[in-house]
Amino acid sequence: MENRPVRSTLVQMTELVLPQHTNQLGSLLGGQLMHWIDICAAISGYKLNGKVCVTASVDKIDFLSPIRIGDVVSLVSSVNRAFSTSMEVGVKVFAESFKEGIKTHSNSAYLTFVSITESGIPVESNKVFPETGEEERRFQEAFQRRENRIRKRCK
Repeated sequence: MENRPVRSTLVQMTELVLPQHTNQLGSLLGGQLMHWIDICAAISGYKLNGKVCVTASVDKIDFLSPIRIGDVVSLVSSVNRAFSTSMEVGVKVFAESFKEGIKTHSNSAYLTFVSITESGIPVESNKVFPETGEEERRFQEAFQRRENRIRKRCK
């Protein structure tokens, strides 16, 4: 297995919030945002292993502020840490209102993915290594979150 820099798994997506993405109040539907987050994170996983990645779990999605119709949504993901067959991917979401000229950090999410073969068998994951202080922090915290996930699963 290879060791790759976290930056090699970086993905940036941009979406425009259209009427079909919103609720009756003109705010982005949470499920639509979760869909975009899942896609962005899966591509980061693919960049690490070169295989289809499936969602194993979603730890947490924090909704910090509403996203409105007409906003431009930027999603940024990277693999925080890879384990045996699983990996944690972090996603940050930013909403930009061109009307108001404001860009805000609206959401953060942590997801666990597993790379699989065409027949659905999990494969051993390449590893990532951090190069910056921020990447190192996320790398260390991913281990703690994994320990918490395992503890909860064993209850």
